[in-house]
Amino acid sequence: MTIEVKNLTKTFKNNEEENKVLDNLNITFEDNKFICLLGHSGCGKTTLLRLIGGLDKPTSGEILQDGKPIKGPSTDRGFIFQQYSLFPWMTVFDNVMFSLKVRGDNDEESRRRVEAYLQGVGLEDSKDLYPYQLSGGMQQRVALIRTMINHPNTVLMDEPFSALDMLTKHDLQEKLLDSLGKYNTILFVTHDVSEATFLADQIVVMGRHGGEVKDVIDIDMPHPRKRNDPKLLAIQDKISEYL
Repeated sequence: MTIEVKNLTKTFKNNEEENKVLDNLNITFEDNKFICLLGHSGCGKTTLLRLIGGLDKPTSGEILQDGKPIKGPSTDRGFIFQQYSLFPWMTVFDNVMFSLKVRGDNDEESRRRVEAYLQGVGLEDSKDLYPYQLSGGMQQRVALIRTMINHPNTVLMDEPFSALDMLTKHDLQEKLLDSLGKYNTILFVTHDVSEATFLADQIVVMGRHGGEVKDVIDIDMPHPRKRNDPKLLAIQDKISEYL
């Protein structure tokens, strides 16, 4: 599903002052790609992701998905937040099952799907636990599969691994890559250059202000990749010059 951003401006008001986070941004995100939005904190990348997700509305301009304006959230676009956003009163199993129930899927086959997804991320023995009983990495695994079990066409991810330790982050990055064939497009916000080059087919490097796009870098390298691959390190050096 192609996503087109046209003349997009987003302004937030703080008392009497206006803060223009995105200023007349134009960019197209092509189908069937893992795309990272990379830039400093405050550069507008999360705001852009929320607008694409239909969680906020533009001040001016528009965002089109397959030629149709995005006017609100849709099951075609799954959203994974930086915070784990689990229901604290539900068990692990019920948190994942909830997303299927919303679609009207509550049969035995749906329950087996949940079991299979939990097993795929190593949480089959934790299905009856509550979020407060889980580590941060385990909670984010639940959040990931709760979104992905519905197979949305586009997955929007807002720095989902930023609060995790390095080993857990690497593990979840690899599990994410293992599941790529099920989704058309992934838009992944990060400020971690090495994470972007390890994951992405394409990196959109954003400037510090107004959603300015400094460069769009294609990475034509198959997965799995080695994190210390000289080609990736050279791309990281190029990106660091922008940042």
